[in-house]
Amino acid sequence: MRDFDFLEPASVAEASRMLADLGEDCRVMAGGTALMLAMRQRMLVPTHIVSVARIEALRGIGFDPRDGLRIGALARHVDVAESPAVKQHYPMLASMAARVANPQVRHQGTLGGNLCYADPSTDPPTCLLSLNAQVVLGSSRGERVLSIEEFLVDYYVTAIEPDEVVIEIRVPAPAGDFSGRYTRFLRTAAEHRPLVSVSLATRRSGGQCREAILAVGASTPIPCRVQAAENFLAGKTITAEIAAEAADIVAAGIEPVSDHRGSAEFRRDMVRAVARRTIAGLYGVDVN
Repeated sequence: MRDFDFLEPASVAEASRMLADLGEDCRVMAGGTALMLAMRQRMLVPTHIVSVARIEALRGIGFDPRDGLRIGALARHVDVAESPAVKQHYPMLASMAARVANPQVRHQGTLGGNLCYADPSTDPPTCLLSLNAQVVLGSSRGERVLSIEEFLVDYYVTAIEPDEVVIEIRVPAPAGDFSGRYTRFLRTAAEHRPLVSVSLATRRSGGQCREAILAVGASTPIPCRVQAAENFLAGKTITAEIAAEAADIVAAGIEPVSDHRGSAEFRRDMVRAVARRTIAGLYGVDVN
């Protein structure tokens, strides 16, 4: 790792000006779990690190019944997992956060940093996509709000501008009949990065699905919704047969990647299996 200057702005505007002045030789640090690894491996060699750890506006988790959930960009994964508000109103989000990577990453890594890194094989983006989450970006020019779909552009690419930082993540207030489930598949018990992730958020009346948002991640370049499956599920009473048919639609509706971790066809098969279990599990249907 090469020498670098470590800067600690006290506000979003100050951080933004530093980023604008320093350009491509500068990197933002939140928890630092991904950045430090990339620097040790010489994948990144910045001359300046702008740490946002002192910016109080990026901290905290709060819930309002009308406006929903606000998660500061500096909230760690463990903070999300253990937040009473998240556990009560968004249990699928708390469950997901409790499984991110490993204990070291969960206690150091931040939600904002995770989204900015845009790793295709990580958990939060898929779950947040199914929850219609938004990302709030700030700079010396002001703030703007993007949906997760708008924020995540491609493999390790986001829509964030060079002088912007993530301020917070917003999740709409859940309806009274909301329920959700986040499921992932790991190749081995020792692996921390999912090969497949499926997140399903629904409005339901007993065993009937009234409305669904279904997102697939880890096996695709960026998390994606499968609207054909959402439309199929809406209005149906969930049975093992319906779950299997919907899973077929999910598998057919994605463009899986192929790499050393798994071929495209293997990933498609696993997406089908995980989607079926997710749908059936959320509605208490036995598919074994």
